[in-house]
Amino acid sequence: MAGGPGLLLKNGRIVDAFSERYIRGDCLIVDGIIQDVGEVRERPRGCVAIDVQGHWICPGLIDMHVHLREPGEEYKETIKSGTRAAAAGGMTGVACMPNTRPVNDSAPVTRMILDRAGEAATARVWPVAAITRGLEGEELTEFGELLENGAVAFSDDGLPVRDAAMMRLALDYARNFDALIISHSEEPDLVSGGVMNEGRVSTRLGLRGVPAAAEHIAIFRDVAIAELTGSRLHVAHVSTAGGVEIIRQAKARGVRVTAETAPHYFSLTEEAVDGYNTFAKMNPPLRTESDRLAIIEGLRDGTLDVIATDHAPHSTLEKECEFALAMNGIIGLETALPLTLELVRQGHISPVDLVRLMSAAPAEILGVPHGRLEKGRAADITVIDPDREWTVARETLESRSHNSPFLGKKMRGRAVMTILDGKIVNI
Repeated sequence: MAGGPGLLLKNGRIVDAFSERYIRGDCLIVDGIIQDVGEVRERPRGCVAIDVQGHWICPGLIDMHVHLREPGEEYKETIKSGTRAAAAGGMTGVACMPNTRPVNDSAPVTRMILDRAGEAATARVWPVAAITRGLEGEELTEFGELLENGAVAFSDDGLPVRDAAMMRLALDYARNFDALIISHSEEPDLVSGGVMNEGRVSTRLGLRGVPAAAEHIAIFRDVAIAELTGSRLHVAHVSTAGGVEIIRQAKARGVRVTAETAPHYFSLTEEAVDGYNTFAKMNPPLRTESDRLAIIEGLRDGTLDVIATDHAPHSTLEKECEFALAMNGIIGLETALPLTLELVRQGHISPVDLVRLMSAAPAEILGVPHGRLEKGRAADITVIDPDREWTVARETLESRSHNSPFLGKKMRGRAVMTILDGKIVNI
């Protein structure tokens, strides 16, 4: 067999969405490339063999929605700490949102992110550039130049593109490159200072609420514009039953729309805010039990294509304060996998579905050549023990921030080995 010494993962269970395999097998890696998957009968001299004892061998997990905070807010997270957290969570690639300081709205910022990722990252980093300059919603960025310099998509995430005509212009412009627009879908006039889901719990706590309609209206608008322009639209962090249904109907009409949700939307409800828990404050907010069940159904039936974390690190001062003043967002890179494995155990999705939602689909949507276990591909691989028990603790998290509603919670399932380009980056 050609190639030099490498790595052989033996006695695992191959889980791959593209081939729809869930079989016992091995994976041979030589010179950072997958050489064989299945029953490996021959290996190069000097190849290191690791018995993975029946654990899942999957294409590296991909998170297409993270906030790495660098440049500008390194006290919350850096590319180095964020990608270490990614590797710990089994992620071999992350797409980072543009709401940094300065905003990633120009080629020099995009290149800086890629340069720093090349120096420090233990996961691939794909920059998402801003739709509008400064995220101000008034002037489009230079899509072509940004794509040429490494951007993989465009979003004003953290803010919606408020003006419908500007969103149409962005989608029209993006069609020239078949570029992806990622929508932060909320109607700001309905949010109006809300800090949690509008409903029974917000009333009891005396907190201003955000109605589900704020999401419905914005998703409907952006889907309608995507249908008008024929452009690619990806809806970020879907949290409501109504949002799922709008996307379901749009897909049935042939609109080029994909969508994601985050683990907290199928694991928690607005009840987690009880006691004014700022670690459960996020945007969009945690919703009702009926919304949670609708999100699970959307994942089950394929309406929702991707599970992404919306990893949003914040410092202690920004989260451990009065609820109304606390920043929105939670970290999620290290807890996404066990939370999603709960859906497998509950019978909502299969292991192959998990790999599709967390690897194959985000790779396909972003247009990156990963998310598959096949010969000739870069050896980005995650080995998962679906039954490994562990507890989420501040002192063992790799992220620089610790704003997680799952602190102290016992988890089941973990990435026990993360391999990037054939090199073990987490074990």
